[in-house]
Amino acid sequence: KDPHGRNEEVLRIFIECGAPEEIAYDAKPHIGTDILMGVVKKLREDIIKEGGEVRFSTCLEDLHHTDSGCRLRLSDGSELDTGAVVLALGHSARDTFSMLFENNIPMEAKPFEVGLRVEHPRLFIDRSQYGNIQYDMPAANYKLTARSEDGRGVYTFCMCPGGYVVNASSETGRLAVNGMSYSGRDGSNSNSEDVISVSPSDFGGTGPLAGIEFQRKLEEKAFASAGGKVPYEKYGDFAYHVTGSRQAAGTFSAEYPDFGPAVKGICSEAPVHDIMPAVLNKAFVEGMTAFQHRIHGYADSDVILEGIESRTSSPVRILRNAAGQSEMSGIFPCGEGAGYAGGIISSAVDGVKAV
Repeated sequence: KDPHGRNEEVLRIFIECGAPEEIAYDAKPHIGTDILMGVVKKLREDIIKEGGEVRFSTCLEDLHHTDSGCRLRLSDGSELDTGAVVLALGHSARDTFSMLFENNIPMEAKPFEVGLRVEHPRLFIDRSQYGNIQYDMPAANYKLTARSEDGRGVYTFCMCPGGYVVNASSETGRLAVNGMSYSGRDGSNSNSEDVISVSPSDFGGTGPLAGIEFQRKLEEKAFASAGGKVPYEKYGDFAYHVTGSRQAAGTFSAEYPDFGPAVKGICSEAPVHDIMPAVLNKAFVEGMTAFQHRIHGYADSDVILEGIESRTSSPVRILRNAAGQSEMSGIFPCGEGAGYAGGIISSAVDGVKAV
C-alpha cells in the first residue's frame, strides 16, 4: 500500500540477490528460509562492493552526541565518528534499547502482541482451504482474526504452510519461539502464531522498557516449563486448564496418526497453560473458539501449542519527527525494532525512507 513504489523496489532487490522472480507478482510473496540465507549473503557482498563494511561479532556499546554528529563505541574497542546513525534495530535488540535509554534517546512503551504457535497437520489445512484436492496445489495459507470478550484483538500472524516451529531464544534462561518455512513448504505440519494484543496497562511496570520486562518474565516461565526445551501441549489439555471443562476427544489422532510437533530444536511436553497470565489464556481460548467457526477442526483437542511467542513486534518505539530523525540530531531510528514496522517488507521500506 505504498504509492511511491518502495515495495516493488524492495522486491526487485531481493530478486536481484537470488530470490525467486514470482515474489514480484504473487499475492503473498514467500522466499523461504533456505533461499533467504543466500539472499542475505548476496546483499552483504553487494554492500561491501559499494564500499560498505560489515563487522561480525561486534556490538554498538555506546553512543554520544558531538558537535559534528555522533561518536559510537563498539565492543571491539574501536570508536567511529559519523554525521548520521541509522538505528535499524531488530525487535530483540534489548541491550541496545537499554543503552539508548541510558543516553536519553526519547522512546516510549508501545502495544504489541504475545501468544503461542499453533500446529495442525498440513493436509488438514490444505483440505480445509481447498476442499477436495485434485491437483498439485501449494501448501495452503490462512489468516484469521477475532476479538475477545474484554476487547483484545486475537489473530493469526506469520502463518507458515508446511513449516516448522523454531527455538528463537536470544537470552540465557529465557525461551521464545518463532515459525519458518523452507521454500518448498513441504513439511508435514502447518503452523501460525496465534497472538493476543497487550498494552502498557498489562505490563505492570513503568517507563519505556516495561514491555521488555513483561516479555522476559514470560520467556523465563517458558524456559522453566520444559527445562530449556521448547514446551508443547495439546490444545485439549490447555483449554481444560483454562476453562475447567473437557472438550470432545480429538479427531487428528485417528485421521493423522503421525501428527506430532514439527520443531527445529529439542522439545518436550510441558504445561504451556502456565506461561501466560490467566487473562491472556482466556482470550486465547476465545480466539481459538472463534477460529473454529471459520476452519472446522481448527480447535481440535489434538492441536499442538508451543510457547512463548513474545517477539511478534517491538515493545518499544524510539521517537522520531516527520523527517525520521530523533530529538538527538543525526540519529534516524527505523524498522521493526524502532517501532515503525511489522514485518520484513515494511521494515525494508522504512529503511528506504530512512536513507
